[in-house]
Amino acid sequence: MSYQLGDSISDTGNVVRLFSIAPSSRRPYGETFPGYPTGRWSDGRLIIDYIAMALGLPLLNPYLAKNASFDNGVNFAAAGSTALKSSFFLAKGILPQPVPSLGVQLKWFRKYLKSICSTPTDCANKLSRSLVFVGEFGYNDIGHAIGQGRSIQQIQDYIPLVTQTIINATREVIEAGASQVIVPGNFPLGCFPFFLFYAASNDPTAYDDLGCLKSVNNLTTFQNDGLQQALNSLRTEFPNNTILYADYYNAFRSLLRDAPTLGFDTTNLLKACCGIEGQYNPLDLGFCGNLLGGQACPNPNVYIHWDGIHLTQEAYRRMSQTLISNLGLNCTQ
Repeated sequence: MSYQLGDSISDTGNVVRLFSIAPSSRRPYGETFPGYPTGRWSDGRLIIDYIAMALGLPLLNPYLAKNASFDNGVNFAAAGSTALKSSFFLAKGILPQPVPSLGVQLKWFRKYLKSICSTPTDCANKLSRSLVFVGEFGYNDIGHAIGQGRSIQQIQDYIPLVTQTIINATREVIEAGASQVIVPGNFPLGCFPFFLFYAASNDPTAYDDLGCLKSVNNLTTFQNDGLQQALNSLRTEFPNNTILYADYYNAFRSLLRDAPTLGFDTTNLLKACCGIEGQYNPLDLGFCGNLLGGQACPNPNVYIHWDGIHLTQEAYRRMSQTLISNLGLNCTQ
């Protein structure tokens, strides 16, 4: 069995059950797989789907899906989710999206456990045979602030709180009985259209050789370095548990660097397949799936970016191959 906490990178349909008008409830989301919208924020499968398939597991149903089967685990991830509570951002004048944070997802996790086991020991026994993903988190803790004009330094000041919240959540699922936990790091967000738009610079030296914003990538590197250090401490705290770090940052950088040999369109590596250029906020009318969002590109398989915030199925598939190999997961295929 497996369980997933996270944001839109791994949401398989929770947010569309909270907000039926969410862009991912409409085409062209899901057009590549399964051919209609499922609530996934892509044209098809996500990283969590490919890892499940590689492990020989069915795809996880979202927690909020009524009458869904949870025999093989549950997906608690919610698009727009932050590690930190909404009250933290509101106190700083940053408007978060009204979606479940990591803390709320943990409450869902606890509630679910109470429905399948009667004692802590019983729960621990069930979780001991499970794989739990805690994240990725941090994308939206950074993204909401960047989109609302906050500086890199202002955001970096609270990144240690983001890391500590992720570590506390990981500790909680381990103490509940999870013996195997995967904690992904953040992406090189300076390579994503949303950040390239909202944090754009007139200084050519602000960009690296791949066209990514150095300042934003330095910020996510800062988060990832702190997270890995904290995970090392957690491994000392729980020496009998398997605690793995999934390196989304370098898996994506490798994808971007190797894109020409992987069949991606090299003229559009930093452009979104779907939506109106520059309209990268899900609340914008021009965002993919919204009123003025228009059609997706003819062939998403040659694009890395789907809607400026999320990736295409093909990008996730390629990233998953790297991640599965690096994590050393015992796969069936």
